[in-house]
Amino acid sequence: MVTLAARTVPVVGLAGALSLTILAFAPPLPGGRPLSVDSLPPIVYTAHRGGALEVPENSMSGLTAAFARGTAQILDFDTRMLRDGTLVVMHDATLDRTTYSRGPVGALDRVHWLGVRLRPVPSLPGLWLPERPPTVAEVLDRFGGRTVLMLEAKDPPSLDGLARLIRARGLTRSVLVNSNSPAVAARAHRLGLVTQLWRSARQMRTDRPELWAGHVDVLDMDHAARDTDLLRAVRSGVPRVWAHTVNTPYDRERVLRLGCDGVITNAPGLLATTPAASSGGR
Repeated sequence: MVTLAARTVPVVGLAGALSLTILAFAPPLPGGRPLSVDSLPPIVYTAHRGGALEVPENSMSGLTAAFARGTAQILDFDTRMLRDGTLVVMHDATLDRTTYSRGPVGALDRVHWLGVRLRPVPSLPGLWLPERPPTVAEVLDRFGGRTVLMLEAKDPPSLDGLARLIRARGLTRSVLVNSNSPAVAARAHRLGLVTQLWRSARQMRTDRPELWAGHVDVLDMDHAARDTDLLRAVRSGVPRVWAHTVNTPYDRERVLRLGCDGVITNAPGLLATTPAASSGGR
């Protein structure tokens, strides 16, 4: 059974700081919150885009709520680069799906970004208000050193800038840098970052994950992949193998049974309040 409780959190909206009552999931993480990749538990839960079935994706209010709920060890968000090099939090290459604006993200500069407002999804539980999507620096400053973060470098040319932001804050062991590109993962490793490589079910059919064992810290596999492909990843020698995007207890049980040691989920509250029967097969 999912337990809900009311929680009031500060949210930065159109007119500055606002008070907003949302639904919080209980219980929090057992044993406290890991502060580095090295201190992560044997089975890891990641709030994908903050937990996109429970909070507004890639928003400061959503990440803040996910952090306060404590139902995942890692907060995940996506990154894009504006035309002036500013690094911002956004999944899509365009503004159309998640904001009131339209057009390519990369056509904006920092000044224009300040005028963008996220459009809350009506189906989300709780009350959410329009707000400016954050910059990467703002998210790192808010949560860096307080929890492990995972960011996906959607624009490969942004990797140097991301590395500078992470290094300047002393967060190289507490931020995972994710990409779908093996070449980007290899370059992130050379830059001294903790590397994560995600792969689709189709890619996994022909992948040779053992080739990445020396420079990929986390292999992030599509939960819809065949059992044989997931098992090959688990046995590849990559230190950690996680599955995305796992939103039901049934899918979680399958990937844990096959040996994955982490799940990336849009519904961390649901999974946190539904005990897992499996502890992984590795």
